[in-house]
Amino acid sequence: MARYIIIGNSVAANAAAEKIRATDKQGSIIMFSKEKVPFYYVPALPEFLSGEKDIRGIIIHNEQWYTNNTIELHLDTEVTAIDQKGKTVTSKDGKSFSYDKLLIATGGYSFLPPIPGSKNEGVVGLRTAADAQAIKKRAETAKELVLIGGGVLGLEAGNGLRKAGLKVSVVEVFPRLLPRQMDVPGAAILQKQMEKMGFSFYLGAKTKEIVNDGGRLCVNLEAGEQLPADMVMISAGVRPEVALAKAIGLEIDKGVKVDDTMKTGIEDIYAAGDLIEHRGMFYGLWQPSMDQGRVAGANMAGGSAQYAGSVMSNSLKVVGINLTAGGDIDADAKLESIVVQDPANAVYRKFVLQDNILVGTILLGDNHGADEILAAIKNKKDISALKADLAKADFDCARLK
Repeated sequence: MARYIIIGNSVAANAAAEKIRATDKQGSIIMFSKEKVPFYYVPALPEFLSGEKDIRGIIIHNEQWYTNNTIELHLDTEVTAIDQKGKTVTSKDGKSFSYDKLLIATGGYSFLPPIPGSKNEGVVGLRTAADAQAIKKRAETAKELVLIGGGVLGLEAGNGLRKAGLKVSVVEVFPRLLPRQMDVPGAAILQKQMEKMGFSFYLGAKTKEIVNDGGRLCVNLEAGEQLPADMVMISAGVRPEVALAKAIGLEIDKGVKVDDTMKTGIEDIYAAGDLIEHRGMFYGLWQPSMDQGRVAGANMAGGSAQYAGSVMSNSLKVVGINLTAGGDIDADAKLESIVVQDPANAVYRKFVLQDNILVGTILLGDNHGADEILAAIKNKKDISALKADLAKADFDCARLK
């Protein structure tokens, strides 16, 4: 009977476990998680902050799911060492577990830039359910939040806390919101909509320091503004959690390097999710992590699946507004674009073309046809015959197939 060990309980880890169990009904699967709750939907943490959902409401696989699939789940258990020669892993409490195939799916962690004062009480980051629970408790007595970073999860978290009654100010070093998903005109439409909700913005702004000012916090910007706060949330992106991989000598650049089968440079050790680099790309996104986990699981169980990469895309809600962004959004306006915008209704639709090939899109406030549009980007669809119709409100996106 094959023995599989999965370090992590992320989307990649669970996708791998599902694939292994679908192929190998008898093999032993053991999973380890540093967290106290089983697999949950990380992008829904802002809804927990707002009080719209509790932790149970965002769990995807409860403990019964693991029992039903004969998966041995160890919660609140950190793996501290891997013995690649003896094919064992050791947990923090000193227990040893043997494997035939091992998947490292330790995910990522919130990057906290070296801002003076970032270690002050009340300066937080959001990545895990435990983070969210601590933030929610502090929010019970807080009135003002300063959010450093204008990325997706940060803005959503800020909106969750706004709904919970806090005044929210956003400090972003880029001159626009969501720099990876939005261009200048689209970001301006989103910003105006958020200002109507009560957000305040300081764009193109650098944080000089965070100081404890008589029991409250104050974010001092390099331009001289001083922003008082009861809580400061830093949302500056994700970094791969590679400590275990580094300890056993795996090759690491942007992340742990893997091939198209999700194999690492060590026999019988695979990696997937937010800690990996594939063909020079680090994704840090939910869907690519799921796809990578499925490939890893299939191959661990004896299959021959291949991962060819993913189109960089997000489909989500930002402060309740639908947003899909994928491929090359052409933020510098160097390529041909077809744009439809309705600022009054917070709608912005952009189609980026290169030699009549659809290479990118931004769909804000109206993301109908998103699946077909992203598929056309992935398939490098020539839309020469469709360019004149693409901007029409009644355009049938099925024509992109």
